[in-house]
Amino acid sequence: MEIKVGQCMTIGVYTLPADKTVQDASKLLKKTGVGSVIITQKGKAKGIITERDIVCKVVAEGKDPKKVKLKNIMSRPLKVIKASDTVETAASALRANKVKRLPVLDKKGRLVGIITEGDLLRVYPGIVDVILETASLRDSKPNEYMAGVCASCGCFSEELRMDQGKLKCDECIEESEI
Repeated sequence: MEIKVGQCMTIGVYTLPADKTVQDASKLLKKTGVGSVIITQKGKAKGIITERDIVCKVVAEGKDPKKVKLKNIMSRPLKVIKASDTVETAASALRANKVKRLPVLDKKGRLVGIITEGDLLRVYPGIVDVILETASLRDSKPNEYMAGVCASCGCFSEELRMDQGKLKCDECIEESEI
């Protein structure tokens, strides 16, 4: 079972134009309780500003948040991921790019959400359960029955058997043999 980025991402992203100031971004972060804002130029996502960027690139440098434009401190190019990619791909991309969040694009390249390390941690227990269940199924004997949901018809049964790597009820196994 593959979990897609679109199934566990945070839907909706806060954006600001690149010519806005760090103070504008700070106010938006405070108001919304999020940790980042996507920066746009001519309506297209071009960069990202995080709380860390504000602290390290503005506050620690003694710069005036009312004067510093977002385009001058945003991280770019913007690293993104597709909603149709797997969470494994997202985890690898986060690690490879050394970032904590990735904006998510739909099939048409539109910004539809963001996936964070926190989002992946929320689905992690479910992934572990699936891995353990898959290993258990692999070890089961061909005629051993198990309870669960049939992979073909979606009905619950207490008499499922492995058929072509999937748990199926007897009816679906018979249908596939015909």
